[in-house]
Amino acid sequence: MQAYVAPGVDEAFTASWERFGSVLAFLSGAESAVLTHAELEQHLDVDARVVFRQALQDHLDLRAAREERLEEVIDADAVARTSVEDGHERGLATVFGEVTVARLAYRARGYANLHPADAVLNLPGEKHSHGLRRLAAIEASRGSFDAAAAAVGRATGQPLGKRQVQDLAARAAADVEEFYQARRPPAGTEGDVLGLSADGKGIVVRPQALREDTAKAAASRKLSTRLSAGEKRNRKRMAEVGAVFDVTPAPRTPADVITPPGQPRPETAPGPKARNKWLTASVTDDAAQVIAAIFDEAERRDPAHTRTWVALVDGNNHQISRIRAEARDREVTVTIVVDFVHVIEYLWKAAWCFFPAGESAAEAWVAGHATAILSGNASTVAAAIRRKATYHGLDPGRRAPADTCADYLLNKKTYLDYRSALAKGWPIATGVIEGACRHLIADRMDITGARWGLTNAEAILKLRALTSNGDFDDYWDFHLTQEQQRIHNSRYLGGIIPT
Repeated sequence: MQAYVAPGVDEAFTASWERFGSVLAFLSGAESAVLTHAELEQHLDVDARVVFRQALQDHLDLRAAREERLEEVIDADAVARTSVEDGHERGLATVFGEVTVARLAYRARGYANLHPADAVLNLPGEKHSHGLRRLAAIEASRGSFDAAAAAVGRATGQPLGKRQVQDLAARAAADVEEFYQARRPPAGTEGDVLGLSADGKGIVVRPQALREDTAKAAASRKLSTRLSAGEKRNRKRMAEVGAVFDVTPAPRTPADVITPPGQPRPETAPGPKARNKWLTASVTDDAAQVIAAIFDEAERRDPAHTRTWVALVDGNNHQISRIRAEARDREVTVTIVVDFVHVIEYLWKAAWCFFPAGESAAEAWVAGHATAILSGNASTVAAAIRRKATYHGLDPGRRAPADTCADYLLNKKTYLDYRSALAKGWPIATGVIEGACRHLIADRMDITGARWGLTNAEAILKLRALTSNGDFDDYWDFHLTQEQQRIHNSRYLGGIIPT
């Protein structure tokens, strides 16, 4: 008896109809009638993959049967394939299960076979499909590689090992830099400030992934089983994080930022909000390369340098010097603002030179000096802190935090013009980059027990940045196009696949 096939459907899909019919037979039978909805969902989840795997296999078989022999196939080296053989097969692990792809092979002695049908399907270089690669990339950027393998297995029924997930995630991140070079950035509103920021955060890496100086320090330990006095673990490699964003100016006064302790907080003007945030991160590139990357993104947003550029930093001298160097080389004016929260922390450390721990008067002292700094009097505050330390006759050890605070205010005074920044409505804190460091690095890279190799760490950072930027779907389309060119088109003369 001939199997039923719906009108208009090729008989090649007979097996698919049989499998679908078996599902319907189960649902109409006595066995399914006593199942709960949860049990039915579980059963159909498996059956659906079986049906669609068969449908995909039938489709691939139909394409193989219909593949026509091409008159001329020439590789990128202008070598013609003069022999054609059918029956060449390769496996493909998909989100529905494993299938077999049969296609014609175009051959020439001494040269690798060419399969134009592979190019039409845009098959990956490895066994796992792009669908599995996409799932692995999404899940690996969320949690541990073991958890990602388990999540992919639950979603697809395909068993993946930890190493396979790592490899798939690394392949998925291969085109991120090229994507952003070609991407059209979001348009800012007229009058928006262009914000830039950079920071670093350590990642625990394997010994072979440490930078040279850190590796030498780690190797110089006196004892093998514990650290000696003055030694540190030297297990981390610094990852650099960069951000570019648009800010609509929101003018404020020092009173909008600092409220003296004990006084009710008045209604204050809202601060500037960052929009169109773009993040990047790298554990292989150094600070200079990441800062160059954020300048690249800033120039994509403002190629004519007509907007106001403001760089927010935590006071790191190397970051400041690199920002100034990039600004000079690109002939763009960039105002550097040191994070006000860092200034507050220095003031608090100085406060404990003069007040007992927990003394409420320290709050008023810090608030007063912070307000003065916001009003443009950083040098005056530095002098006042030194005088107070001298007046109280503090010994060098006791007054060290006060002197450190004063030195910081004087050394960074060029970048502490908060009075102008507030009046112009600029941000004065590095909240964007601080949040980026937590989100991109701490939330994923600091999983207990994790020790990273460079390849995997770099891939995950890029994937997390893509997701945070909201660009993953657009990137995936770009990535598949790049895969087509890299794996298939590049093998044919002129990059043209014969049809």
